[in-house]
Amino acid sequence: MLNELEGKTFRVRSLIDYQENAVVSKTLVDRKAGTITLFAFDEGQSLSEHTAPFHALAQILEGEAEIRIGDETIELSEGENTIIPEDEPHSLEAKKRFKMLLTMIKRE
Repeated sequence: MLNELEGKTFRVRSLIDYQENAVVSKTLVDRKAGTITLFAFDEGQSLSEHTAPFHALAQILEGEAEIRIGDETIELSEGENTIIPEDEPHSLEAKKRFKMLLTMIKRE
């Protein structure tokens, strides 16, 4: 996907579409150092609690997301971001459909 985008102007959120009753993902960059993945969550869809061995920057591109990190729940809307610490249990839920760009950086 990255090769198709290099040197071109694009809107990130236009690279993925919603699907009814589904979570859709598209990997834009997949390297040893980390990944950049685009997600589209239909309303009511979620990712169950999990951990990852890298820090993650979650950027909400449109809609509204509820992200639980450890014991804290935060609500994010278009233009808002949060950092999910490495190895911290977290989950996501779409109270309304949303698109998110997730950048994960692996530890050294």
